Amino acid sequence: MKESTSKRYYKISEVAEMTDVVQSTLRFWETQFSILAPRRNDRGTRFYTPADIETVRMIKYLVHDKGLKIEAAKEELRINRDGVTRKAEALRRLTNVRDRLQTLIDSLHKLR
Repeated sequence: MKESTSKRYYKISEVAEMTDVVQSTLRFWETQFSILAPRRNDRGTRFYTPADIETVRMIKYLVHDKGLKIEAAKEELRINRDGVTRKAEALRRLTNVRDRLQTLIDSLHKLR
């Protein structure tokens, strides 16, 4: 969540940094969630699209933020993907607002 998606493809290290999900977890999620399938080149390097990154964010919301187990997260995505997308996006925006407000508060404290 540290930067927006402006490129067509991202390496796993970039996705890990953007989403605050470690690379090993991303690789594990690929084995568990069929909707997460980044492209690979001949050497096996993963290339995530902006859509893949949004999928990672949805999975992170369900597993980390909401506390669902893998099977429950799969089911939630299967029956209510649009609802999950909206909730995950709302949470991401609120987190960004909170971070901006904290930055402003810290700046104000420095002025004193």
